[in-house]
Amino acid sequence: MSARNLILGDAQADRVVPPSGFTAQLTLFVAGAMAFLTVFALALSVASGRLADRWADELAGAATLRINAPADQRQAQTDAALTILRQTPGVADVRVITSEEQAAMLSPWFGADLPIDSLPVPQLVEILAGNPAYDATGLRLRLQAEVPGAVLDDHTRWREPLVDAARALRRLAVVSILLIGGATAAMITLAANAALAANSQVIEVLRLVGALDTYIAHAFIRRFTLRALLGAAVGVICGMLGVFFLPAASEEGGFLTGLGFSGLSWLLPLAIPPLGALVAFFATTRAAKKRLGALT
Repeated sequence: MSARNLILGDAQADRVVPPSGFTAQLTLFVAGAMAFLTVFALALSVASGRLADRWADELAGAATLRINAPADQRQAQTDAALTILRQTPGVADVRVITSEEQAAMLSPWFGADLPIDSLPVPQLVEILAGNPAYDATGLRLRLQAEVPGAVLDDHTRWREPLVDAARALRRLAVVSILLIGGATAAMITLAANAALAANSQVIEVLRLVGALDTYIAHAFIRRFTLRALLGAAVGVICGMLGVFFLPAASEEGGFLTGLGFSGLSWLLPLAIPPLGALVAFFATTRAAKKRLGALT
């Protein structure tokens, strides 16, 4: 069936398929609902991939040095650790985290009036890796030898589970899209079978006057394909509007914000209506051939 025939159709053949009724409403609703859900699954997949990349980049380029030492030795060990870090190839920058910054980090758990100076809180040093990065194993061994209270945390134990979780969420979104496509094909197949069964007498008459099964099947295929295309287009528009009004990314919202599209990824949902029509085309073709064969 050519694209021209699919678009223009045949007025006489189109009369075989009822223009309205249960099958039309079912096809439009299923295509629209599934396209709507696909937009959100696609947004989740894109956002999860973006989040995994961001976490990997941010945590891979930063590390924290924790200095656990008595108060009278803390400054001396901090200075010694800074000297080692500045001499280490691959370390782009180091910064001592102030008491005020540490108090701000602890305030959500202990309150804003936490007397951090009177508590045995370790001194923290932020390390930014260069390109190429430093040798974490070698740096850790040197710090252990020269600064007894220093503990290097390169965020590996935090980075890998977070990145794995984000990527697993992305895979789950892709599987959801595939399941939505399969459910769409199944529902459209049922609708096409119902339409073919309802018009079995008309089909017999058409055969008696010389109409070929391919002529009859094309009428069903065209009608259901265009219904799916229209329904999917409406569903995509509604889905994109829903994604557009989701909360934007923010530090306060964390993972629960910024779950939409960004940049060129907004073009991805535009592929859903053609793909939905393609699913309907193959599903209806298979259903029509099978049903017409059974009516022989």
